[in-house]
Amino acid sequence: MTKFKEILDSSIKSKDTEEWLDMYFTRPVGLVIALAGKRVGMHPNTITIISIVLGLGAAYMFAHDGLAYNVAGVLLLMAANFCDSADGQLARLTGQKTLAGRILDGFAGDVWFFAIYVAICLRTMYRPMPGVDMMWGVWIWALAVIAGLLCHSPQSSLADYYRQIHLLFLKGREGSELDTYAGQRAVYDSLPARGALMARLFYFNYANYCRSQERRSPKFQKLMATVRSVYGDVALMPGELRREFLDGSRPLMKYTNILTFNMRALCLYVTSLLGCPWVYPLVEITVFTVIYVYMHKRHESLCEGILKKIEEQKSI
Repeated sequence: MTKFKEILDSSIKSKDTEEWLDMYFTRPVGLVIALAGKRVGMHPNTITIISIVLGLGAAYMFAHDGLAYNVAGVLLLMAANFCDSADGQLARLTGQKTLAGRILDGFAGDVWFFAIYVAICLRTMYRPMPGVDMMWGVWIWALAVIAGLLCHSPQSSLADYYRQIHLLFLKGREGSELDTYAGQRAVYDSLPARGALMARLFYFNYANYCRSQERRSPKFQKLMATVRSVYGDVALMPGELRREFLDGSRPLMKYTNILTFNMRALCLYVTSLLGCPWVYPLVEITVFTVIYVYMHKRHESLCEGILKKIEEQKSI
């Protein structure tokens, strides 16, 4: 039990950025799966593939009416999330970190939710809209596209970016997975033109993913450029400035957590079980977007304030 707790604690990057549901439920269950996988010699990528299959199974269940189908969908998506936690923990336990693993791990969650949005549309399109004598038809597909591509995707990517920024200021570069467009593009450019198709596709897409995060955080980019110019690195910043940034960033972590898996899954579970799955994309477009805009504004304002203090110190 002591060893289990030690392994579990080592997988938690920071209590600031971890959700309590992950810390006390998802990660422990994932670790049990990872340890079982290690015992039988299972590769982390196998668990990731299992998570994709489970997520697709959940989507199939959510496409149907009926309590039994939707309870099965909830259980399958929970199992997929446990496996998503387990694959990374197994990779750390066995040292089996691979490019294919990174590709699959990033791909898994996207596949789940793409399939789930399709399932919601198939389930809803021949139903009447609430309050009007009209079928949802193509409108539910339009709602899903807006919710998925214009809301869900940018919300979750920026939430993850802010968590990695917080970890950078809290633990330094070794404790953060904050990547840059320039760095990932350099890796892409260094790959051979032939014989590295999967690697080139991954780094090309990942570099563009990083660029989209950077384009939406101009004040933070300016802050980091100034930090590199004045101090060389975040770790070399004056302690009081780092603490002030963390004090401002820490309250925002609850919003980043809302915009990741657990809250979305909970909303999906409730709306599916109540027989109104069309409410889920509406929550994405309204409630989650308001949280996203507030979080973004607060973070940019925090970066601007720290930047002003650095410039004031420079002028003294």
